[in-house]
Amino acid sequence: MHSSLVHLQHGGDKLPAVIVDNYSLQLQEGDGFIGDTASRTAFRAMLGEWRELFKSLHGEDTLGKKATTDISKKNLDALLAEKGPAAAIILSAMEDYARQLADVVQRFIAEPGWRGVERVIVGGGFKESAVGRRAIKRTAELLASRHTHVDLCPLHHHADEGGLIGWLHLAPTKLLAQYPALMAVDIGGTNVRCAIVRMRAKPSGQTSGAPPKAQVIAHEKWGHADGEATRREDLVQGVAGMLEDLIRHAAKRRIPLAPFVGVACPGQIREDGSIAAGAQNLPGDWEDRDFHLPLELCERLPRIDGHETAVRMHNDAVVQGLSDLPYNRDVRRWAVLTVGTGLGNACYTNR
Repeated sequence: MHSSLVHLQHGGDKLPAVIVDNYSLQLQEGDGFIGDTASRTAFRAMLGEWRELFKSLHGEDTLGKKATTDISKKNLDALLAEKGPAAAIILSAMEDYARQLADVVQRFIAEPGWRGVERVIVGGGFKESAVGRRAIKRTAELLASRHTHVDLCPLHHHADEGGLIGWLHLAPTKLLAQYPALMAVDIGGTNVRCAIVRMRAKPSGQTSGAPPKAQVIAHEKWGHADGEATRREDLVQGVAGMLEDLIRHAAKRRIPLAPFVGVACPGQIREDGSIAAGAQNLPGDWEDRDFHLPLELCERLPRIDGHETAVRMHNDAVVQGLSDLPYNRDVRRWAVLTVGTGLGNACYTNR
């Protein structure tokens, strides 16, 4: 194993540039959690309610024949742009969702672990649509009208890349100094993304200005929730296969690849790499104390550059939020909410 990986810790909170104060907070809301009321699933439920109301009043379904959960983001954006009856339904759902998200933000920033947060970054796939971006903008307006002094901003990177790029702030610095690229995995309740992440250095002599850019290359995406991975073993094997493809790609393109894989996963990650709680959206029991995803992957992966491949794991919201770290140097405390199958969260303090 590479010398910089000997004391590798999972779910670490003290990083060179930032402290991860907390993540995966589960605030109760009745019989469930408040985060579930502002997830992508919650928005679809609101859209479905407005759809049924319009249908009962006017006798027609302007959203077409597909189930509400099956209408793509692209189609919703197109319907919104047409400014017809369907757009009115979508706008109504967006307003309901914005109010709910504003409530959730206020609940979080009132928590002791979030007090003093000056900016909340909104990530996840929801922001990758006109509907999502407009709902986030409306949420910011509602927070301002309530005199809640917190900035609400969308994640700078595409959601598919944020949960991968964030590993550049979690990987051992000595390793990054030796290798220009590493492999990263983002496991969600619906999709798995694997990629090679490469840091593009600043031009020679430049020491300030815009943050150095990270480039995601050889990106693969697998919709495991479509019935292809019904067991935990299916998902683990699928991830291992994707990583092996990336290793072959790097060798073919002569990309100097670090013997390291960063895995972003839902839930609370123990220092030993097991999952304490919060992985209920994944197939099978991922919180089984005898299950250890990093070791499972290590056993399946080949050596890289003569070293045993090491796997480090952290929470997916933490990693996605860290991709925005270079853009949040102007505040002391900031946080992230990732709108996906559920609602991930993490809070940071800049060092």
